[in-house]
Amino acid sequence: MCVLPAPFRAGFVAMLPLWLGVAPFAVAYAVTARAAHLSLLETQFMSLGVFAGASQFAAAGLFGQGVGALAIIFTTFLLNVRHVLYGLSLAQQMPLHGWRRMVAAQFLTDEAYGVTIAAAPKTPGGLSLAFLLGAELSLYAVWNTFTLIGSLAGAFIPDPKAVGADVIFPLAFLGLLVPLLRGRLELTVALVSGLLAWGVSRLLPGGLTVLIAGVGGALLGAALSTRQRPAVQRPA
Repeated sequence: MCVLPAPFRAGFVAMLPLWLGVAPFAVAYAVTARAAHLSLLETQFMSLGVFAGASQFAAAGLFGQGVGALAIIFTTFLLNVRHVLYGLSLAQQMPLHGWRRMVAAQFLTDEAYGVTIAAAPKTPGGLSLAFLLGAELSLYAVWNTFTLIGSLAGAFIPDPKAVGADVIFPLAFLGLLVPLLRGRLELTVALVSGLLAWGVSRLLPGGLTVLIAGVGGALLGAALSTRQRPAVQRPA
C-alpha cells in the first residue's frame, strides 16, 4: 500500500478551504466555454492541459468572438506572466532542478503559491516540493472535477457574470493575501501595487495590468527590503 508523504498530505489539506471558491469558478469557466461553442472535450482538455483559470476564461471568451490564435496566445501569456515572479520567489526558498521544476511550474497557481508561502514559517524544515505538489494537485483535482460538472450542466446555468461568479477568483486571492501582511513593508507593497493596478487598468488591457503591477510591486518590495537590511561592516 502506497502512503503519501506527510508534507504532501499537509499541502493537499491546506487547500481544502479554497475548494468552495474554486469549484463555482470552474463551473463558470465551463459554462463560458460551452457558450463559446467549445465541445465538452475541448473544454475539459483546456482545464487538464492549461490549468489557469483567468487565462481559460479569457481564451474561451476570445474563441467565442472568433479571435485568431496568435491574439489568444498573446493574451493568455500576459495573464500568466506573473507566474515567473512566483517561480523566482519559490526558487529562493526551495531549490528545484530538472523535471521537478517543470512539474511544479505546470501545476502552479495563485492559490497554491499563496498557501505555500503562508505555510513556510510554520513548516518544519522549510518549504518542500511535496507540500507544494500537494497544494497544487489538490486544486487541480477540484478544478477538473467541477469543469466536467459545469460542462455537463452548462445548459441549465445562467451567464456566470449574472450570478457574480467572476468575482470569486479575486476574492479568493485576496483572502490569501491578508495573512501575509505581517508588517509595514508588506502592507506598503500591497497598497502601492493595488493602486498601481487600479490606475493601469484604466488605460491598458488586463494582461498588461497584471504584468506591470506585479513587476512594480516586486521591485518596490526588493528596494524596501534592501534598505531595511543592516549595513555589513567591512573589517578595518
